[in-house]
Amino acid sequence: MKFLVVVLSVSLTLALATDDKAAERPKTFRRLIPADTLRDFPGLCFASTRCATIEPGKSWELAPFCGRSTCVLEEGRLLELVEDCGPLPKPNPKCKLSEKTNKTAEFPTCCPIFECEEGVKLEYPDLAAPPAEAAADKSTEKPKA
Repeated sequence: MKFLVVVLSVSLTLALATDDKAAERPKTFRRLIPADTLRDFPGLCFASTRCATIEPGKSWELAPFCGRSTCVLEEGRLLELVEDCGPLPKPNPKCKLSEKTNKTAEFPTCCPIFECEEGVKLEYPDLAAPPAEAAADKSTEKPKA
């Protein structure tokens, strides 16, 4: 009986691993920003998505958005460590949002899952580069006299 349980567990693990290769989940992004605060509650972060104050070291879900924040006290300053799914990939007609995506799950399980045709990889925008439209506008500007 134990052997059968082990075989079934290994089979299920392999089936899930094989299935995950076809679907692509984006990387999660982390950034540290100044925390929102309320003057009547010094030393606490304000979680606007929950309309609540949060102690340093505690986390909260960002529902209805897919993400999580953590209140951080660093060098006497309150900061918010925001974790989310990051930017959506560039449009690609050979990829689609998977039905496996669970937008109501907790982070990071709520991040979108994309399924692409064989050999197709999703491309994500380069966050370090300025938007192409802004760069194009600057190149067509005439110098001021």
